Amino acid sequence: MSEKSKKNQKVYEFGDLSNFSFKERLMIRVADIAFYSLIRLIGKTVRFEIEGWENFEQIEQEGKIPIYTFWHNRIFIGTYFFRHRGIVVMTSQSLDGEYIARFIQRLGYGASRGSSTRGGIKSLVELIRLMKAGLPAAFTIDGPKGPKYVAKMGACLLAKKTGNPIMPFVFELKKKWEVGSWDNLQIPKPFTRAKLFIDKPIYLSESASDEELENKRLELQSSLDELVNRGVQWRESEN
Repeated sequence: MSEKSKKNQKVYEFGDLSNFSFKERLMIRVADIAFYSLIRLIGKTVRFEIEGWENFEQIEQEGKIPIYTFWHNRIFIGTYFFRHRGIVVMTSQSLDGEYIARFIQRLGYGASRGSSTRGGIKSLVELIRLMKAGLPAAFTIDGPKGPKYVAKMGACLLAKKTGNPIMPFVFELKKKWEVGSWDNLQIPKPFTRAKLFIDKPIYLSESASDEELENKRLELQSSLDELVNRGVQWRESEN
């Protein structure tokens, strides 16, 4: 394996915990296994439907790599559905970020450590490098701390720098629990139905101006808002 390949492979490997205390290392390992087991256990029972898969296929047919983009509160079911695709996600350089990195790595994801609030620029540069090396990336576009359902600029910047399109998508659950977090994290109830809605890809040119970037961010916002509305209509039907 070349040095470049080894560097890319590191995002799929567990991080060094030597800078954490013994108690923190224990917490990371327990939380890692607990979340990984919970996602697999519940995810296996969910019955999926898909609308808009042709938009994903369009990206592949064009020889591009999708930038998976979705709302933070849909991360539970999204993590399960898109597992083992080698998708790289941004995680924070913190205690919470480390256990998240570990359980998603168990599900076949890569972790680029950094976030919009801590180490974000460095991590975005790393995502650009990894995408140029052929790896797909994902953004919880209103994360890591909100405000809820407000799209940030990260996916648009990544699309501009790599030439790869943003793929907006939303999962809707027929039956779910909602956690009392800032985003009201959604956890599917066992054996529920879930529907994946994928919208048309959003492209940015390498020469896009700041104004064009903002217009595309607003387009992404509108796309995700519309997908949420379609999901609500689906959930409220056939009850």
